[in-house]
Amino acid sequence: MCPRGPAMSTGPANQETGGTADVAAAGSVVASMTALSRVSGFVRDIVLSHFLGAAGAADAFFVAFRIPNFFRRLFAEGAFAQAFVPVLAEYRTGDRRALDDFVRAVAGNLALVLALVTLVGVLGAFGLVVVFAPGFAGDDDRLALATDMLRVTFPYLAFISLTAFAGALLNSFHRYAVPAFTPVLLNLVLIGAALFAAPLFSHPAMALAWGVLVAGAAQLLFQFPSLRRLELLLAPRVDWRDPGVRKVGSLLGPAVFAASVHQLNGLISGILASLLVTGSISWLYYADRLMEVPIGLVAVALGTVLLPNLSRLHAEGDPDGFASTLDWGLRMAVLFALPAAAALFFLAVPLVGTMFHHGEFDAGDARMTALALQAFALGLPALVVVKIAAPGFFARQDTRTPFRYAAVSVGVNIVAGLALFWWLKHVGLALALGIAATVNAVLLVRGLLRRSDYAPTRALWRTVAAATVASGVMVAALAWFVPPDEAWLDARAFALEAFTAGTFVASRALVLASAVVVGLLAYAAAAYAMGVRPRDMRHRV
Repeated sequence: MCPRGPAMSTGPANQETGGTADVAAAGSVVASMTALSRVSGFVRDIVLSHFLGAAGAADAFFVAFRIPNFFRRLFAEGAFAQAFVPVLAEYRTGDRRALDDFVRAVAGNLALVLALVTLVGVLGAFGLVVVFAPGFAGDDDRLALATDMLRVTFPYLAFISLTAFAGALLNSFHRYAVPAFTPVLLNLVLIGAALFAAPLFSHPAMALAWGVLVAGAAQLLFQFPSLRRLELLLAPRVDWRDPGVRKVGSLLGPAVFAASVHQLNGLISGILASLLVTGSISWLYYADRLMEVPIGLVAVALGTVLLPNLSRLHAEGDPDGFASTLDWGLRMAVLFALPAAAALFFLAVPLVGTMFHHGEFDAGDARMTALALQAFALGLPALVVVKIAAPGFFARQDTRTPFRYAAVSVGVNIVAGLALFWWLKHVGLALALGIAATVNAVLLVRGLLRRSDYAPTRALWRTVAAATVASGVMVAALAWFVPPDEAWLDARAFALEAFTAGTFVASRALVLASAVVVGLLAYAAAAYAMGVRPRDMRHRV
């Protein structure tokens, strides 16, 4: 954080967004910005798959990129945000000066910790690569390249963690658009690095590593104008004795594990994947990128708006509003996650073939990635439910209960991963993640029920029934409309020829877009016939 300019009012800026909040509208804003981010991310991945394929350089870059991202999720998007936002909600109801002091102290302490961790990461890059990708130890070229890249990418951790801190502040003041748009900058910078900077490097893939670092700085700076308008662009101050900091610290330990369980499970899968054939890491990466679309549009969007609003409702002592907001979140999760999972499973080959099958990414890579995507899709609904149910605990400043559930989930992932990956290779690792997510989701929902924070409503069961039937109708429509998998893996660039008696020629992208429209219309019509109405998606507390 930078110091703000001349003395500003210490008036009730923290109360300017008081009163009721339209949670559904806020979620739609986040979803819209996230959709833009995902679209630009797809363009980024198309460029990367064309540029790198699934060869050794691709594996090395994805490891070097995943390591700082893993720690970023621990420091910021995972544990830190879940511990920080509920405490911030308490400060927003009190004195503005106390709020400013709290924000200064958190910013200063976080910046100091990040600086130290970044220094250790850069100096210990070789050891980190060996830990995160032990399979590289027998491959000198991949190990050396990944180590060189990590020394460049690891400082990204500091920039993006401070960006996430700034985003948590903005979200708590119901400013959702800027933080949700910020990831677009990373995608644009990496596209530019691949297309324009790569020829300037002796090893072209190194351009991507420098692009990651530049993108981190750009994302942080992009938040500053919005923070300044809220009078929250404050000079950081290291202060470990601040009472708010101490409360955040007490919540942070268990939250590190609880909020980042999916990342921890992904890390375990990446370690095991490095022991498999070259390309396994990349196949899982590209499949995960496709699965991140519904996770971003549904789970992240809902979780982003649920945490600050649930924290506010808890601070205001409104258990009915708390329960109704959780129920709305679960209904929206079911309504959107079930068809997304069905579509990803059924359209796995068309999606991978359209997005990535070109350049260095061959048909074999496409098939392996599609299999991983289908396995990931089975666990998608559970992953979304986790993102909805966990804020029900974090908003009440309870990080220990999700910590225990997360520990069980990680244990399940390790056992399932070890049991499946020698048999089903990278597909077994993707299945293990879904099994672990399902266990975590069941434990979280059961925990909410046991402590009477939530009870399922008739509306939830009606939504489950409607979404299940409508998803079946959607799959039937797709089965009628979509050409066979072999057509999507035709080697001739994007040409998809003669899948209807030789009379129709269209690009894979056009056919896929048409299939998506057919699927959406079929699902929407069936859901409407089952009683789902647009008004059911509205929620204000």
